[in-house]
Amino acid sequence: MPIRSSSRRSFVKLAVATPLLGQIAARNLYAQAATAMGRDPRQNVYTRLGVKTVINCRGTWTYLSGSLEFPEVRQAQVEAAQHFVNMLDLQRAVGRRLSELTGAESGIITSGAAGAMAAATAACMAGANDTFIWQLPDTTGLKHEVIMVGGRSAFDSAIRLTGAKLVLVFSEEELANAINENTAMIYTTDLREKLQRELAIAKDRKVPMLLDDAAGIPPADNAKLYARMGIDLYCFSGGKGLCGPQCSGVLLGRKDLIEAALLNCSPREGAVCRPMKVGKEEIIGCLTAIETWLKIDEKKLYAEWNGRIERIRKLVETVPGVKTDTFIPADGNRYPTLKVSWDQQAWNYSLDDCVRELRAGDPVIEVLGTDNPSLVTSVREGKPNPKERKQPDHIELVSMTIKPGEEIIVGQRLRALLAAAQKKSKA
Repeated sequence: MPIRSSSRRSFVKLAVATPLLGQIAARNLYAQAATAMGRDPRQNVYTRLGVKTVINCRGTWTYLSGSLEFPEVRQAQVEAAQHFVNMLDLQRAVGRRLSELTGAESGIITSGAAGAMAAATAACMAGANDTFIWQLPDTTGLKHEVIMVGGRSAFDSAIRLTGAKLVLVFSEEELANAINENTAMIYTTDLREKLQRELAIAKDRKVPMLLDDAAGIPPADNAKLYARMGIDLYCFSGGKGLCGPQCSGVLLGRKDLIEAALLNCSPREGAVCRPMKVGKEEIIGCLTAIETWLKIDEKKLYAEWNGRIERIRKLVETVPGVKTDTFIPADGNRYPTLKVSWDQQAWNYSLDDCVRELRAGDPVIEVLGTDNPSLVTSVREGKPNPKERKQPDHIELVSMTIKPGEEIIVGQRLRALLAAAQKKSKA
C-alpha cells in the first residue's frame, strides 16, 4: 500500500531531525551524570541568588538584560577598571577615535540610546552655555520644541525630562509646517527613503535632526552610512546588537552638538543629564564593541545565526501541522528570525499558552509572542486613539541571542509542547 504524501512528508522531516534527536539524548545523559556527581552546570552567580537564567530567543530586550558582550569588550573593561582617568578627557579622546572609525565629526558614549536622546535634546536646547545648562529643565527663553516624526513612543520621556515640549507630526508635509522659531530638534526613527526626505527638510530649515536607530547595528556600516548622509546626530544602543555593555549607548554627529551633549551630561554637576552616568568601563567597552564590529566577518556570523534557527526548525517541523518561516526584519533587530505557527483554534492552544509554558519551564525559555512584560501599561504610542493592532498569528525566535547549543534545548522543548497540544486536539 503506497505511503500517503502527508505521511511521506512527516517521515522525511523526522529523518532530517534524527541527528538532532541523537544530540538531545546524549545531552540528557551527560546532564544526568553531571548532576549525579554534584556538578550541576547550571549553578552560577544568579542561581545562587535564587534567580533563574534564561534561554533568550526573544532578542535584545532590555528587561532580558540586552545582549551578551563580545569577549574583547569584557577584556577591555577589566583593563579600564584598573586606572583612574579624567572622564571629560576620556570622552573627547573617544570622540576622536569614533570619528576615525565612522566618519562622523565626533561622538560620546552615553547611558544607552535613551541617554543619547536626552543628551542630544539638552544639547540642541542649551548648547554649551553654562547658564542655560544649569537652567534646564526650565526652557524659558530657549528653543524648546522637539518634533516627533511618527508620534509618541515609549521612550520619549528621555526627551521630555529635559524640559522639551513634544510636537507630533505624521507626514513630511506636517513636519515642514511644524518647524518654527521654537523648534530645537527633529526626532525620527525612520530609515531609508523616508529618512532622506525628512533630512532634506531639516537641512533646508537648518534644524538639527536626531536619528534614533537603537537596534541599528548590525549592519556595522550603519555607523558610517549616517555620517555619509550628513545626519546631525544619530545614536545606537550599546547593549543590543552592538554587543557592548548593557548600560551604554553611542551618540555620533556634528562636533559642536556632541561637545554640547557632553557638557549637558555626567560628570558635570548641575547638568540635567548628570544622573545618566556612564563609567570608564562602559565607555571603553562600548568603543571596543564598535571596533570589533568593524573588523568582524558579518557573513560568517549570519551563517552561524541561521544555523541555530535552522536546527530549531528541523525539530519543530516533525510535529504535523506546524508551519515555519525564516526572515530578517527590515527595521531593528536585524537578525535571522524563525516564525512558528499552528492552528491555534483547532488545537485549542494559543500563542500565549505556548509562551507561558516555555517561560514556566526549567530552563526558562523566552520567545517573542504577543506580550511585552516591560511596557508601562498606560503607554500609547503613535497617533492618539490608534486603531487596534492586528495580533500576530505566530511566535518568533530570534537567533542572535541564542547561545551555541541552546537551540537544541529550545527545539526539543518547543517540539514537545506542540506535539502534546496537537495530540490532545486529536483525542
